[in-house]
Amino acid sequence: MTRRTFLRTGAAGIGTASLINPLIAQPASHKLGIATTSYMGVWRPHDTLEFLEHCHSLGAAGIQASINGDIPKVHARAEQLGMYIEAMVPMPKGSDTAAFEQSLKDAQAVGAVALRSACLGTRRYETFTSLEAWQQHVAESHQSIEAALPLLEKYKIPLGLENHKDWTADEFVTLLRRYSNEYLGVCLDFGNNISLLDNPLDAIEKLTPYTVSTHLKNMAVTPYPDGFLLSEVLLGDGYLDLPAIVARIRQARPNARFTLEMITRDPLKVPCLLDEYWVTFPDRNGLYLARTLRFVEEHRSAKPLPRVSQLTHEEALKVEEQNVIACLDYAQRAFL
Repeated sequence: MTRRTFLRTGAAGIGTASLINPLIAQPASHKLGIATTSYMGVWRPHDTLEFLEHCHSLGAAGIQASINGDIPKVHARAEQLGMYIEAMVPMPKGSDTAAFEQSLKDAQAVGAVALRSACLGTRRYETFTSLEAWQQHVAESHQSIEAALPLLEKYKIPLGLENHKDWTADEFVTLLRRYSNEYLGVCLDFGNNISLLDNPLDAIEKLTPYTVSTHLKNMAVTPYPDGFLLSEVLLGDGYLDLPAIVARIRQARPNARFTLEMITRDPLKVPCLLDEYWVTFPDRNGLYLARTLRFVEEHRSAKPLPRVSQLTHEEALKVEEQNVIACLDYAQRAFL
C-alpha cells in the first residue's frame, strides 16, 4: 500500500479525517511550499525526488529539502512541474568546507533558488550548561560563516541561516550586519524566538529585512509550572497574524518564498522559570521574562495543545499528513 493510498483509506476517525480525501483527490495549486521538517515526526521520504513528487501531489509550489538521489532527474522534474527547490545544507565544520561545497554543487545542479542551514540544530537553553560553552559555540559559528562566505560568493546561491532557538533577534541582526553579504541572510522561522523570550512579532519585524527563505507556521502557547509550553498548530489556530506577516515580508523581500514547516509533535517545554535556563543569557533580565509570561497568559490557547505521542504509528502518520494539507488549504484561502 502506498502512502497516498493509506491516507485515503486508513485510520478513520482521527482528528479532521474528512479533510483528507477531497484535497488529495483534487489537489489545489498552492503558492506555499513544504519543508521536509514538516514530516520530521513520522514519515521519512526515501530521497528528494520522492518528496518532490509527494508535495506536487498536494499542490505545493516547491520544497525545502536535503538534496540526494538522482539529482539531474530531480532538477528536470522540478522544472517540468514548475516547482522551486530550496536546498538544506550543512554549515562548514570550522575551516573544513568539503561537505559544504559538495552541498553547494548539488544545490546548483538541482537548480536550487536558495539554501537553508543553521548554526545550531538543537535548542540553546537545552544544549549549553554554561555561558562559556555558549560562547565557544558562538566563536565556532563565526568560523563556519567565515569559511562559508567565499563559497557562497563562488556559487552565487543565497543562504538563509535559520533562527533556530539559538540567536536572539538582536544577536542575529548583529551577526548579519557584521558580515553584510548579499548571499547571507535568514531562513525566517515565524515561531522560534518566543522560546528565547523575544516578542514574536518584534523578532519577525527585526529579521524580515534579511529574509532569504521562510518556515511559515503558526504557534500556540500555554503556561506550565516551569515556564510555558509551545506548539506548532494549524495555521488558523495560533496567535500570529499570518496575513500581516506575509504581506510585510513580501513588501520587504519580494523574492522570498513561503515554505510550510508544520511540525506535528507534543508541545515543547520552555523552562524559563528554572535557573539553568538563564545561564547562556547574560543580557536577558526579568523584564524579558515578565513580558513573555504576560504574552503567554494573554495568548494562551483556548484549545488543548496537540499531542501525538499516544497515537499508533498509523494514526500519527495520518494526522501528520492531515495537518500539512489543512495548512496548505488555509493559506490558499486566507492569505496566499
